[in-house]
Amino acid sequence: LTSGLHKARSEDEVLEMLDRAERKYNHHYTIFMTKGHELGRKGRMHHAKQVKALEGVIKTLRWCVGDKGIEHPLE
Repeated sequence: LTSGLHKARSEDEVLEMLDRAERKYNHHYTIFMTKGHELGRKGRMHHAKQVKALEGVIKTLRWCVGDKGIEHPLE
């Protein structure tokens, strides 16, 4: 698995990814919460899945930059 790794990301790159992930999370969460009833089942499911996936991305990126509130990204 690690044989395909070639470079570590800088802290600035990780913080930029975290910012993008948080903005995408806010976008999907807002649509899910405010317009969910208008979207139909498929639309609600799409945004709910995106929110859940981005929660994991955000937690992992925060762990990467040393957020003291996150002991381990998989817990």
